[in-house]
Amino acid sequence: MSREPAQAETTEITILGREYRVQCREGDREALNASVELVERRMRDLAETTRASGERLAVMCALNLAHEIFQMQATGGVDLVPLRRRINSMQSRIEEVLSSQEKLF
Repeated sequence: MSREPAQAETTEITILGREYRVQCREGDREALNASVELVERRMRDLAETTRASGERLAVMCALNLAHEIFQMQATGGVDLVPLRRRINSMQSRIEEVLSSQEKLF
């Protein structure tokens, strides 16, 4: 039995006040949002510490992130996206259990 790949949908994201339309698969929305937050934060940090803007800022950010990925891979680092998903799932489950406990009292 073959499994069909998730359909990609167009969604809008905003980075540094500019909107972009990107493709995102149904189950990848959380990872996309986490990626947007990371890129936004890194670009803002770089913009504050350098005089870069626009395309130069984006390229510098991409190079810094790629360098960090290669360093993590070389040292056997942790893949943060699945870890973040798992933490969020655990947090949701804890909130569900706690809310059902509150109904008992």
